[in-house]
Amino acid sequence: MKLQITKVAFFTLLLHNNNNNNSHNTSNVVVVNAFAVKASNNSNKFAYKSSFTTPNKSTNLAAVSRKDAYSITLLPGDGIGPEITAATCEVLQTLTKKCGFTLEMKEALIGGAAIDAANDPFPQESLDQCLSSDSVLLACIGGYKWDNNPRELRPESGLLKMRKEMGLFANLRPAKVLKQLIDASTLKREVVEGVDIMVVRELTGDVYFGTPKGIDTLPSGERVGYNNMIYSESEIQRIAQVAGDVASKRQGRLCSIDKANVLDVSQLWKEVVTEVITDEFPEIELSHMYVDNAAMQLIRWPKQFDTIVCGNIFGDILSDEASMLVGSLGMLPSASIGSSGPGVFEPCHGSAPDIAGQDKSNPLAMILSAAMMLRYDLDRSAEADLLEAAVEAVLDQGVRTADIKQETDNCELVGCKEMGERVAKLVETMDMPATTV
Repeated sequence: MKLQITKVAFFTLLLHNNNNNNSHNTSNVVVVNAFAVKASNNSNKFAYKSSFTTPNKSTNLAAVSRKDAYSITLLPGDGIGPEITAATCEVLQTLTKKCGFTLEMKEALIGGAAIDAANDPFPQESLDQCLSSDSVLLACIGGYKWDNNPRELRPESGLLKMRKEMGLFANLRPAKVLKQLIDASTLKREVVEGVDIMVVRELTGDVYFGTPKGIDTLPSGERVGYNNMIYSESEIQRIAQVAGDVASKRQGRLCSIDKANVLDVSQLWKEVVTEVITDEFPEIELSHMYVDNAAMQLIRWPKQFDTIVCGNIFGDILSDEASMLVGSLGMLPSASIGSSGPGVFEPCHGSAPDIAGQDKSNPLAMILSAAMMLRYDLDRSAEADLLEAAVEAVLDQGVRTADIKQETDNCELVGCKEMGERVAKLVETMDMPATTV
């Protein structure tokens, strides 16, 4: 478990430059530890300065040791998944050719595509392939076609099965506003400028996995649906440890989200999170906020947040809300990780079936997810730096897909395929980022 916490801590440096946002009190916030740690302003500089980059060092904590060839499972999934996967693979092929290593990429089925092919949203063959790989790169799942299927034959059931069977209990989702895209946000510039949030979401417990659950018919003939919102103490402890370690590598502020005023499970959540942070991370400034207030505060004043830790259902909702602060889900990667074995790296956005096959999607979030995979699972931090620098460079060139294009920005509108080609060309021609020690 200690190894996992340290791995997560390193990963949190990936998309986050420290800033000096001031913190303020809000209603329904309880501050537990009043010993906030000031973030350091010291950072390594690269040949190409990027908002995404981190110190270019080997972690020695990757899922596998650095080597010349890696096995990668690709899960293209549904909707726009195959096209953003193809664009990402082109970028990765350019990268590996330039840098002299190999990614042996093999596709597997998940989601609606798996239902159509194997009548199972995540077949055993796919699970076995993922577990035997060095890392997993997932695009997106779901679509209208399968919305009316029985629960066990819906794409989302495959995603839940993957998380459970692979032990992926922690999801880290950054929401960092980039200077090139600040006007793409629907919120005012003064509200979102400088926003840098990491949402740590528990993935394998809560109401999504709790039992009993189902839809029954009462003797009266009326149907009743029910789920069990449940957490064990140990499940809360391990995600609190991850969140504490994440916060300690950022600005030292952690906000735990609950609904302890009405839910017993949230009362336990609040107690255990407080115990873990107080005992193991006394330097962290811990606060608690009700989920309804948190949803409001993320829109009203997002810069008050640094690191947020949530249960599964609250994190599902709030991480999507936080992601939209940057203007588009098409720019945001994420990682789902466990205590050992390969992680799963995926963009935050959905499958967008309404634009599937039209070359209108944005592949940048998946390309950035691939960069996370390189850094975090494959011990290839320099190559990750290059991918991230290339993404920022293409934005600096004024190249945009439809989701991040503004009417008055005078930027060039391109499709998914061309955006991937532009990033690949930059990867080919840019110098490898170098650190100054």
